[in-house]
Amino acid sequence: MDRRTYLQAAATTAGAFVAGCVGRGAGNTTLEKPEDQGADSEDLPYPAYGEEFPESTLPDPLRDRELSTAEFEDERVVLMTFIYTRCPDGICPALTQVLRHAQADATENGYSNDLALLATTFDPERDTADALREYGEQQGVDYEAEGWHFLRPESEERAREVVTDTYGVEYQRIDPEELEGDHSDHDMGEYAFNHYPITYLVNRGGYVERAYAGVPEVSRVIDDLSTVVED
Repeated sequence: MDRRTYLQAAATTAGAFVAGCVGRGAGNTTLEKPEDQGADSEDLPYPAYGEEFPESTLPDPLRDRELSTAEFEDERVVLMTFIYTRCPDGICPALTQVLRHAQADATENGYSNDLALLATTFDPERDTADALREYGEQQGVDYEAEGWHFLRPESEERAREVVTDTYGVEYQRIDPEELEGDHSDHDMGEYAFNHYPITYLVNRGGYVERAYAGVPEVSRVIDDLSTVVED
């Protein structure tokens, strides 16, 4: 069963995924295997602990260039998450804040040149360069510091290919007439997304150290990050 098929089946029964794998990757990682290892990595819908992180190339509209994740191998540790700027329930801002606090810690402690922060949108229709820039400013992103990149797929099809098929992040568009509950006060006429929050910590060798499901605690991420950077 491939990752996308697994995700589609799991989406009806699970609200979050568990990171980890059994007996793989220990020689390629700095951190110990996570205690919350729920399954063998090949059974998980996303790249997990000790696995090679998939490569992708996407436009970075604020820097006006194409960016490949492969360019950071042997150079920088990567934190990567997936968001959309019109998220009405606070999850995407919370994920962005994890990266922003990591950026601040890297700047304060002198390892900003060793870190790449990648926030990838799965809503390219609305997340234009201007929208991403404004969103980053609202979230306190320091564009003068090293390493921050907003990535924007060229189309909805490309977003699905990269975000779900490559990185295992399932999302589902919810049209305005379907919005209810926590989304009920969202702007009329605006669609939203249900999505699984995942943030990856990837070492310089290109291996996954952590796949944080949900919104991780900032202190935990910074502790893990500093350990990996120092290795």
